[in-house]
Amino acid sequence: MTAPLMPKATAVWLVDNTALTFDQIAMFCGLHPLEVKGIANGDVAAGIKGTDPISNGQLTRAEIERCQEDPTAQMNLAEAKRDIPPPKPRKGSRYTPLSKRQERPDAIAWLVRNHPELNDAEVGRLVGTTKPTIQSVRERNHWNMANITPVDPVTLGLCSQIELDENVAKAAVREERRLKRLAREAAKNGEVLKDATETTALQNEPAPEFVSSAPGKRVDDSNVFSDIPSTPAAAEETEEALRPEDVFKD
Repeated sequence: MTAPLMPKATAVWLVDNTALTFDQIAMFCGLHPLEVKGIANGDVAAGIKGTDPISNGQLTRAEIERCQEDPTAQMNLAEAKRDIPPPKPRKGSRYTPLSKRQERPDAIAWLVRNHPELNDAEVGRLVGTTKPTIQSVRERNHWNMANITPVDPVTLGLCSQIELDENVAKAAVREERRLKRLAREAAKNGEVLKDATETTALQNEPAPEFVSSAPGKRVDDSNVFSDIPSTPAAAEETEEALRPEDVFKD
């Protein structure tokens, strides 16, 4: 369904002057229900003046009354008396009013913290800023970093909730594809973790046996130190038997 002209201003008027539900207003204006709820709470579109859709011929009073009686009904635009060409798709970066430009670093900080999967181009399109500004906020070397507070860009009016959800969904799909590609490359290079049965097989092998110098004598934990002299006299006899001049005598 085609959205009315100035959808946020129309939503402001409908919230203030009708008993329509948030879902009905959001569907009619092409907004997200959370945005309409933010308008009702005064968090979104705080400085926007409401536009009467009845006076400009986009909606009729009978249509509003019909939808107020049935909360599940959907409002329809009135038939236009003139053919209005569809809006041209926007190219390039988003235009940000002068009053909102000082709030862009706050929105960037919120997107970087809550949606790290978004790349710089997507953040720039949502907020209407440049890549150097985004990088400075990411690396925390922005000139005003001490005063930057993360704030939802939808609340600031820099983008709509629908645009934010679309970009987050695309970034999530891209991140999933990247992880799958890395997994395929790791499997191709043989960088696969061994099975637990293989790693524990070495621990279950019997301990190696030590062979004593004495023929026919098996060394275990009980007699591993049995060949070491236990008394000083025996140690002296061993030292006398292994004098240096006798070792190199031959």
